[in-house]
Amino acid sequence: MRTLLTHGYFLHEDPKEQAIMKPYAPLGLLYLSSHLRARGLPVDLYDSTFGSLAELFRLLESGSPGVLGVYGNLLTRRNVLAITTHARACGWKVILGGPEPPNYPAEYLAAGAHVIVNGEGELSLEHLLRTGMDPTYFPSVAGISFLAPTGALSQTPPAPLMPDLDAQPWPDRQRIDMKRYLETWRTHHGAGSVSLITARGCPYHCAWCSHSVYGKSHRRRSPSNVVDEIAWIQEQYSPEMLWLADDVFTIHPGWLRAYSSEMSRRGLRIPFECITRADRLSPSVAETLASLGCFRVWIGSESGSQRILDSMQRGVTIAQVRSAVSLLKQRGIQTGMFLMWGYDGEQICDIEATVEHVKQCRPDVFFTTVSYPIKGTPYFDRVQPNLVTLRPWAESTDRDFLIRGRHSRRFYAQADELLRSETAPTPDPARIAEARRALHELHDEVEA
Repeated sequence: MRTLLTHGYFLHEDPKEQAIMKPYAPLGLLYLSSHLRARGLPVDLYDSTFGSLAELFRLLESGSPGVLGVYGNLLTRRNVLAITTHARACGWKVILGGPEPPNYPAEYLAAGAHVIVNGEGELSLEHLLRTGMDPTYFPSVAGISFLAPTGALSQTPPAPLMPDLDAQPWPDRQRIDMKRYLETWRTHHGAGSVSLITARGCPYHCAWCSHSVYGKSHRRRSPSNVVDEIAWIQEQYSPEMLWLADDVFTIHPGWLRAYSSEMSRRGLRIPFECITRADRLSPSVAETLASLGCFRVWIGSESGSQRILDSMQRGVTIAQVRSAVSLLKQRGIQTGMFLMWGYDGEQICDIEATVEHVKQCRPDVFFTTVSYPIKGTPYFDRVQPNLVTLRPWAESTDRDFLIRGRHSRRFYAQADELLRSETAPTPDPARIAEARRALHELHDEVEA
């Protein structure tokens, strides 16, 4: 039976990414492809990043229908639903996976999906394909949701997580147009970048963070296996830099030292950036990152208020964040900082603390977002009684909820203005005073 894998992200629909132009290949989908092919299951890929819905629809309409697997996240809900509807109309059996569909299995199944894969997808998808998508076998497939003959939602026990990541083939990059990704990077930034992961999962407990794919697990590839992949990437694509896309790259200092030794032994040194936690950075870790060629580390700082960090269950302190940034700067490594406004209970004093925190840290770049509740997280459960839905589920995302009683979006836009005015290369006292005055003026303006 014909099998096609795709996802619902289209670069031309994303104005923010079009301004940034730093696309990466869909690693999750490419891992599924390589897993299935290594086990004798033929599969085709349609990488929608540079494509279009119309092009994908034409592909679904051509030839005999089979099984369509679609990766979905909270930003691609509308496209995933449109793909599902069209595929069903063309006679395809539709399997949905990724971080979003398991959070809304009833809704996606009602919209036409035959099966939702919950969590890590390789083993469940393989089992489904070997059954020929025969519904009588669905109860025996671990890690899926489907509608029973009665119409009731049925969920099987979780599939086991793959214990040996070294045994998995690398993602199927050779089956998509990697050259276009690199050309896009080089055209807009003068350097090409390729992403890879050295581990799966995050064992930490941040209340707003979704763990719907890997749970709170952490499984690591061996240093030699990772270096083998990097050597292959260098040979195939010659990127100017890498994006090591682990949730917490420096989680294990011993692994990092072994990886550094293997890179040195092989004579490999490629600039890269990564994400980590402040409590997983020490002088020796920072030194190792510098020796490897790391040029930027992203840290989820989130807030400059310890009270808010504790409410988030971040498990880090403000002092640890400041220390981590300092350690990196001392070694010439740029720092990026993620910040979050509007977490439950945040007040102006917490915003002022965040502004002061960023002034103290002086990261090379920072991004802010207004917190949004992702279904399946403790944060969602906490604010659910106050959630206000503005549009039908199929036309919205988890980013579109309003939280009754929270400060307005205009208030948080003004918090951004205060932060940027305070951290400008040459701060303007008049601009700062006006930003602070406007922020206080909007204090009583709330959502819903």
